[in-house]
Amino acid sequence: MIQIYSEREFELIRQAAQIIPRAFEMIEPAVVPGITTGEINRLIDQFIRDHGAEPSFIGVPGNQGVAPFPAACCISVNEEVVHGLPGKRVLREGDVVGIDVGTRRDGYYGDSARTFAVGVCAPEALKLMEVTRQALQAGISAAVPGHRIGDIGHAVQQVVDAHGYGIVREMVGHGVGAALHEPPEVPNYGRPGVGLLLKPGMCLALEPMINIGKGAIKVQPDGWTVVTADGSLSVHFEHQIQITENEPQILTEI
Repeated sequence: MIQIYSEREFELIRQAAQIIPRAFEMIEPAVVPGITTGEINRLIDQFIRDHGAEPSFIGVPGNQGVAPFPAACCISVNEEVVHGLPGKRVLREGDVVGIDVGTRRDGYYGDSARTFAVGVCAPEALKLMEVTRQALQAGISAAVPGHRIGDIGHAVQQVVDAHGYGIVREMVGHGVGAALHEPPEVPNYGRPGVGLLLKPGMCLALEPMINIGKGAIKVQPDGWTVVTADGSLSVHFEHQIQITENEPQILTEI
């Protein structure tokens, strides 16, 4: 069932969501060569709690036989697409690191991701980051009443295809609000006019995951970390949005 939220509920969702861009502002100066992914996770975990919320990723169930997710953030480096486990990995000059954060406050959820450059990155890495940002913005712009889910995916796909990059098709955006993951699924590819009709009051997380190589992926033995099948670089950006009567509202930017 697709949730339609009231303005009062959106105010509560916004309070949870707004913590995340502030956490990104806090952590950005620390994302430098020498820091570990575990330390980034620790700092963001503390920031979320200091702002009256809980990290909502902790305890998310894994697939059969896989332990629940143990951290506040998914931290994915270079060829890691999403769901990277924070730990002892040391970031190095030229890495790109995707940080995906979820919050829960007063029963409502925020969800957003951003990819950061570590020191001086190669031009092709910076271009992939910029194109993925543009693809996300195109998807957001298409999220208006009367359009359909396929219009969002088509808008993302047009930007990505123009540069010859690979779209991760097995991983998709989703509804989010009173739960971390709700219907509908929001793919990063599609055909205009196809799929669920968009209506005011929907709350969606749009999240292009774009590879510099092919779109194929595989899951590492830890059961969580998703990597590109060809070892190529991957970038991930995500915003949580409110569908309104007019333009969509981004809930996860300041």
